[in-house]
Amino acid sequence: MGNSGYSLLHIICFLGFQLVFLAASGARAIEEMKNLVHVGLVLDFNSSVGVMSDTCISMAISDFYATHSSYKTRLSLHTRNSQDVVGAAFAAMDLINNEEVNAIVGPQTSMQANFVISLGEKARIPIISFSATSPSLSTTENKFFIRTAQDDGSQVEPITSLLQAYGWQEAVFVYEDTEYGNGLVPYLADEFQQFNIRVTSKWAISMVSSDFEILKKLNQLMVRETRVFVVHMTASLGSRLFLLAKEAGMISEGYAWIITDGISNMLDSMEGNVIDSMEGVLGIRPYLPPSRRLKNFKLRWKSIASQSKNATKLNLLGLWAYDTVWALAMAAEGIGLREVSSDVFKQNSSRNAAHLSGLRVSDTGLSLRDMLLDTKFKGLSGDFSLVNGQLKSTTLEIINIVRKQARIIGYWIPEKGLSRSQKSSKVAYTTSMDELIPPVWPGGTKSIPKGWVMPVTGKKMRIGVPIRAGFTEYLRMEVDPYSSEPIISGFAYDIFLAVLQELSFAIPHQLIPFTIDDQNRFKTYDNLLYQIKLQKFDAVVGDIMITANRSQYVDFTLPYYESNVAMVVKIKDDQGKNMWIFLKPLSWDLWLTTGLAFIFTGLVVWALEHRINDEFRGPPDQQVGTICWFSFSTLVFAHREKVINNLSRFVLIIWIFVVLILTQSYTASLASMLTVQRLQPAVVDVDELRRNGDFVGHRPGSYIKEFLIKQLHFDPSKLRHCSTPEEFDEALSRGSQNGGVSAIFEAEHILQLFLPHYCSKFMTTGPTYKTDGLGFAFPQGSPLVAYMSRAILKVTEDKDKMDVLKRKYFPDKSACQDQTTMSSCSLNVQSFGGLFIITGVASICSLLAYVLRFLYANWPQLQTRHQARSFWSKVSELATHFDRKDPSIHSYDRSESRIHSNSSAQEFRNIV
Repeated sequence: MGNSGYSLLHIICFLGFQLVFLAASGARAIEEMKNLVHVGLVLDFNSSVGVMSDTCISMAISDFYATHSSYKTRLSLHTRNSQDVVGAAFAAMDLINNEEVNAIVGPQTSMQANFVISLGEKARIPIISFSATSPSLSTTENKFFIRTAQDDGSQVEPITSLLQAYGWQEAVFVYEDTEYGNGLVPYLADEFQQFNIRVTSKWAISMVSSDFEILKKLNQLMVRETRVFVVHMTASLGSRLFLLAKEAGMISEGYAWIITDGISNMLDSMEGNVIDSMEGVLGIRPYLPPSRRLKNFKLRWKSIASQSKNATKLNLLGLWAYDTVWALAMAAEGIGLREVSSDVFKQNSSRNAAHLSGLRVSDTGLSLRDMLLDTKFKGLSGDFSLVNGQLKSTTLEIINIVRKQARIIGYWIPEKGLSRSQKSSKVAYTTSMDELIPPVWPGGTKSIPKGWVMPVTGKKMRIGVPIRAGFTEYLRMEVDPYSSEPIISGFAYDIFLAVLQELSFAIPHQLIPFTIDDQNRFKTYDNLLYQIKLQKFDAVVGDIMITANRSQYVDFTLPYYESNVAMVVKIKDDQGKNMWIFLKPLSWDLWLTTGLAFIFTGLVVWALEHRINDEFRGPPDQQVGTICWFSFSTLVFAHREKVINNLSRFVLIIWIFVVLILTQSYTASLASMLTVQRLQPAVVDVDELRRNGDFVGHRPGSYIKEFLIKQLHFDPSKLRHCSTPEEFDEALSRGSQNGGVSAIFEAEHILQLFLPHYCSKFMTTGPTYKTDGLGFAFPQGSPLVAYMSRAILKVTEDKDKMDVLKRKYFPDKSACQDQTTMSSCSLNVQSFGGLFIITGVASICSLLAYVLRFLYANWPQLQTRHQARSFWSKVSELATHFDRKDPSIHSYDRSESRIHSNSSAQEFRNIV
């Protein structure tokens, strides 16, 4: 019984072992049935990124085939370690020739990838990189290069948007002197240029630079004015930079630092003292959408990391590596690859004997590349979709490092710009600062750095001041008798001091006089401004006219004073000696209209009085004289003829009212011409000056000379210099024929100092020529321009302050307020059109009423007595009848009273 039990136990064990063996054999058989796709993996296993990426890739293969167990293909990884370009090249060649891989994942850096890409082109296998992000590695030019990451060029617009949002107009670009760092420089510079953001300095840091060399360069940057730094480098070099920047005192109030994703993606892997040195720094990195898969993966990663002493923290590069393997496994399954044999590769017929000897060419690499480019899925890092051979750019998040933590303050969304939410509903692109959560800046402040400061080298700002003879109200220089230092005063300098008081910071400055002399071509206003471009002056303050030509080499502030160009000429006052001045009060058309109105009114009154009034009868010549005499005598109300017809009296009432207004207006206008001085320019316009070949004057050294030659087309030989008010007076008084000038062209801010003292002799005439006014000049791109312009607006909008400054330097204009230009002062028809219409309508209506009543009374009788006659004969008879005196009207002589008695009322019952 015991032996039987023992034998039975052996049988059961034997059967169990057999089952296990069969199961294992079946699994191996199934595994062997899978088609292997050989893939090379080139990483730097001595770096934290390389170790992390290798772990993520191993997890990706395990997870993918656990999820897709039915797939007929399997990726077979062949790993190679590479720490430099040469190592990466030899690793790639070994994988292509010896392992006969269908694709290579890696290498890790952009510098290594730059060479390996060319090997992939020769072997026709895809080089897939999740970490070579330099935009200089083009996926469109290199058809077998696929980047399963966002290239660094996608950060250019967000960085520019940040600078725009905070109003920074200049920045220093600090970057790693490698393929990775250099690749972004031209793209960032081009983008900055589009928005007038100046890169004041570019600093490339070598990977082998010592701490002393970096600290020395930081000290050089610290004494310059720019305080905005854009940093693009890997985390290893970035850690050293920020530790040294904090030591130099550059992580403090007034500074602004922006880091790219080369550092911001690796923050979790950095040591605490490094993160502490980055307090207040802004960063940009790709947005990682949350998902349950990602959460579970991070938990698994923590579990693995807790079991390893050398484990690194997970970052975005590891997730991109994970998604890369999934995409490659899907592509391999998609093209149905079979196990690659030695005949899949064939010898390259065009070998390079130097270093490409024996390089094989793949028959399946092209198909695998095409399938990979079309692969789309939801990965750990978000949507996996390749556009033009690289991962599609998506939303980027903007972080602010506060208390050793990366705090998200906003997002940058393609085609929408800055936003507080990653799901913005905005339609328009915006770079508004309001779209971001207010960050904490270096030094723990919430005040936005202005982006620049005055250089801390101890040197004062060198300000050039134009000094010239004449019109010193704008700028005057005196010499201190004790220190021999120049003392500057004047309206322009007082404006400058008032503007400085409006600034929130001090500008230590030194005034350097610059003499203006047109006889010396190096002593003009243009040459003074050019000294800014030559860096001999830091600014120019004075009565500087803003022009387009000057703006090519300097930047101007907003104008602090408006000033156009005008022409001043001598006054010709001969109107009082004109023998025909009595005709001046009325224009020629008003004289003609008035005369016609007189004659017309006389005719109407004659027609109304002719049949009933003996004073309007007689021979034809006498009647014509009566018509003219009666109408024109009403001018002085001297008419003696009595009127009988009520219609005539109505017409005269209206007419006398019109005459009264005309005479009063004429008298007032003539009195004004005879008693008030009227000024007439000796020269009317520029065309007359050119036509007569007259000389014209201008101040030496100003831009007026160029204006006269290029815009008004004067002959340079016809230009003469006039510097002081006395020279203006002498030149204009002598005239062009006597060694003087016929006109002087000058800016209005100069003429307003000259004319109040000479307004009885000279006047402005002709058109004024628009300019942009007076401003201060600074170097192109200087951030001071914006601050000074805002301060100028505050000063010029303060009317009381400007009035005080003007009264201090400018003469009172009231003495010349009666000066008028020679414009037409004659009264015209339009001034009295209403009156002429009224009297005309009254006269015509009265005449029509009289004629209709006459016809009504006489036409029927004429029709009865002369029926056989023609119509025109009847009209002639009617006219003859009209010329006869009405026999029913009693005759009155001149001695009779003009007031009719009641007894004669019956006699006038038939008067019209």
